[in-house]
Formats: sequence, structure tokens, C-alpha cells
Amino acid sequence: MEKNRKTLTTSSGMPIDNNQFSQTAGAKGPVLIQDFALVDKLAKFDRERIPERVVHAKGAGAHGYFQVTNDVTKYTKADFLSEVGKQTPLFTRFSTVAGERGYADTDRDPRGFAIKFYTEEGNYDMVGNNTPVFFIRDPIKFPDFIHTQKRDPKTGLRSSQAGWDFWVHQPEAFHQLTILFSNRGTPDGYRHMNGYSSHAYKWVNADGDEHYVQYHFKTDQGIKNFTSEEATKMKSENPDYATEDLYNAIDNGNPPSWTLYVQLMPVADAETYKFDVTDITKVWPHSDYPLIEVGKMVLNRNPDNYFAETEQSAFAPTHTVPGIEPSNDRMLQGRLFSYPDTHRHRLGANYDQIPINCPYRARTAHYQRDGPLTSTSNFGGLPNYEPNTLGGPVADPKAAWSTPKVTGKVGRHDFGTPDDFVQPRALYKNVMTEEDREHLIKNTAEHMAGVTKEVKEKAVKIYWQIDPDYGERIAKAVGVDAPKMAKM
Repeated sequence: MEKNRKTLTTSSGMPIDNNQFSQTAGAKGPVLIQDFALVDKLAKFDRERIPERVVHAKGAGAHGYFQVTNDVTKYTKADFLSEVGKQTPLFTRFSTVAGERGYADTDRDPRGFAIKFYTEEGNYDMVGNNTPVFFIRDPIKFPDFIHTQKRDPKTGLRSSQAGWDFWVHQPEAFHQLTILFSNRGTPDGYRHMNGYSSHAYKWVNADGDEHYVQYHFKTDQGIKNFTSEEATKMKSENPDYATEDLYNAIDNGNPPSWTLYVQLMPVADAETYKFDVTDITKVWPHSDYPLIEVGKMVLNRNPDNYFAETEQSAFAPTHTVPGIEPSNDRMLQGRLFSYPDTHRHRLGANYDQIPINCPYRARTAHYQRDGPLTSTSNFGGLPNYEPNTLGGPVADPKAAWSTPKVTGKVGRHDFGTPDDFVQPRALYKNVMTEEDREHLIKNTAEHMAGVTKEVKEKAVKIYWQIDPDYGERIAKAVGVDAPKMAKM
């Protein structure tokens, strides 16, 4: 430990042994709720700002439906996917991520892509982004990451220095950074971008067969992005461009749509695959696991009231249905706690009774009672305890989840030595055009303009390891000697 640096502790003063990895049951097992360093950090983070969302503060929403177009019953027993032609009503919210509600829609940022399916088995929420990967892969780092994207506690200003100072210590972030600083970081509205689950989930069929699944919502309007200059110009012309574009398209009878495809991997394959398939900083090659069409999402009705519907909508990956389960993706495991927790803080303990969040197509039956803003009959005079002899609801063993085996020592396990550069290298060299690369270098250099030389040098070293051409062009753009730095 460096001299004079204090030991990191929890809010109760307990020393923290490691602030980089959550406690898991084995190297690939689930995150443990006993990890108070993680729970304390996430719970405090969820309550930092009211009433605005901590992240995804500014957004636009719309009602619509999902229709199944392909039989996927051999993969999942989820009822809303049970037959071709079946329709399920839904509400979708798109959003920027880091900025406050007053920020421009065209700010360089990932975009949230959240869908609430009102199924007959309860609400199912798919909470994703417009990028297939993320910056980090352990939830204990999430509050730190978001702090770097928010305002500096001293100046009250957003700081590129904070972002890069954090990222150069997370090499896995450079896959997402390569996407973010391309033109994909400034999409032309919400209608012209894809949506991804980013996480791997599990689909389980009626026989108990399990597959990991990744969702890809492909825009039927076609991908369109702004250049950095176009996005900056639009900030001054119409900071609410994406919100207005979505609203007007639906209002004018031009409902946008997306086709849902999935990648499916037998759970057994994951044990021997070339990388951890629950690592959210990686994508699954389509050559190994090709896209399978599932259905179509159509947005055809605007909210009647922005606050009542878009602002009060609350999405959480814990809202699931039989046949769809979480994986051991550590970021997903952290979100399972954090999302409903922040909703209870922002909207109240009974956020699920608000009409936009109510599972109105399913009959709820439980023993949860009272709390602020209870807006139902509160189950009248029925008993509020279980078991009972008064005919109250009972658990159904048929609703049990799959039972994966978990082994290993409890501890703060690292991720081994994954190759965090092979996928951004392929993106840079094989997917991007020369024009794409030029925009990427320019956008990255502009964002690093106010960053210290030390941090620029660390970033260039990582970029050079991804690809020498990538690193040398970044180095030239930010004024760092790439060959010297790369060979240190």
C-alpha cells in the first residue's frame, strides 16, 4: 500500500480486502448476497439522487406489441413465446445513460433499450442497451464507473479526465470504448439503432433443457448515426431530437419496428468455450452461434402522459417469467439487486402498483402488504401470513427454476487472464471501414483533449496492444509517442 493512503472501508467502517471483484461461489458461480462490501456500495449508490434516475435519466417511451414469428418452444417454455402469431402488449423506454434529464439526446453515450412485456404469467422486463457489450464485468465497479460519468464533486463539472483515469485501469472497457467513440455512440434518434440484452440469460424449455441466450433487436428502419459534428450541431438546434423523432413518427402513423433475433448456446457448451460466455465485455461470434429469428416488436402508441408512463416506468431484470432465468453474469447478478432497489427508493415500495408497471394481464397473489402509496385494495381482509388454513395462495413446485450445480471456494475471484483485445481488434480491423476508423480516432482524441499526459500514455499503451495501427493513430492524435510507450 502506498504511504499515507487510508484503508478502504464499508459505510460501517469494515475494511474492504478487494474493491475489484465481488464474492462469488467459485470462479464462475453466482454473486453472494453476504458480500456486504458489494451490497453496501450498490445500495448507497442507488440512493444518491432523487427523484431523477441515477442513470438513464432522460428518455422517451412508447406502447406497442410483440408478435411471435418463429417457433422457439423447443428452447423456452415462456408462454408469451408459445405459438407463432401470438401478440403481447409492451411498453418500451429508450434513454441516454450518463447525462441528467436536461442533457441533449445526441450526447455521445450508450442508449438504454428497455422493454416491459405484459404477459399472462406476469411482467417480463428485458433491460438492455444499444451496444452488445459493456465497460466493466463486475458490479462492484459500477458505482465507481458511473461516478466518473457524472459531475466532479469539487467542480460540479463533467470530467473526461475522470472517465479515462478509470478506463485505463480496466482494459476490458476498450471494446465498448471502440464502439462508443465510433459514430455508433451518436445514433440518429432511437428508431435507427439496434437493442441488445448484452447479458447472457437462460432459456429453459418444458423438458428442463437449458440454453444461454443473447437478444438482438434489429431495427427495421435501418441503422443511422450522426457524425460528431452533426450530433453537436443538433444539440443546439434540437436537444430533444430523439424524443421528438420517436413521438412524431408514431403520431404520424409511421410506427417503428424491430425484429428480435437470439443467439442460443447449450449450457454444456459454455464449460469448454474459448472465453467466459457470461462476460458482458464479450460478444458471441455469429459464426459459432448464428442468429435465430423470434418475432417483431412494433411501437404504435404514444404515452398519454409523459410523467405517468415514461417517467414512472420501472424496469428490472428480476421481473421474469417461467422459461427465462438469469445467468451467472456478474453484472447481471448485481443488477438483480440494484434495479428493483433503486425503484423502491425512487418511486416507493409499491412501484409495481403504478399503472405503467402493474402486471395487469396476470393475477397477483401474495402476502406482501401496506407501505407508502398502496393504491389497491391491499388484499382486503385476507391473511398476511403463510402457511395458513384459510385458503391463501400457496407455492407451486412446477414454477421452480433450473438447478445448476455450484461449487468452489467463496472469495473475490478475478476473471483469470481473458484476452480483452481480440474482439476490439477484430472490430477495428475487420468490421470498420477506413472512414469509420478516421471518425473513431478523431472522436476519441477530442474526448481526451483535457486528459493528463500520464493517463493518455496509459490509454495509448492499451490501444497499441489492441492493434499497433490503432494505437499509433491515437498516439499521434493526442500527442503521445506510441512506439516508446507500447514497448515499455
